[in-house]
Amino acid sequence: QVQLVESGGGLVQAGGSLRLACAASLRILRISAMGWYRQAPGKQRELVARITSGGRTNYGDSVNGRFTISRDSAKNTIDLQMNSLKPEDTDVYYCGATLSGRDYWGQGTQVTVSS
Repeated sequence: QVQLVESGGGLVQAGGSLRLACAASLRILRISAMGWYRQAPGKQRELVARITSGGRTNYGDSVNGRFTISRDSAKNTIDLQMNSLKPEDTDVYYCGATLSGRDYWGQGTQVTVSS
């Protein structure tokens, strides 16, 4: 199993930037895929950005071109650089990992974008 700890959320004005980080408890290259997801109250969790162990990335339509996912295999972390933030990006952001067919989640970090 793997433990995930997110950091970097907060309050920012529209048009601003934030960077989220997720630290994994084991070598991330052993993990099939890691990513960032977000969920608003009463809504389903949706994909923000994902990176596979092979380095392939994919993004949710609403963030494509504004957000960038990256990883540091030496530190066992993945980051999410969020630029041109919009009020509709306000959500709790979760780090997720798929390992041996199971999904694991961090505790979530709040991102609030004011208009």
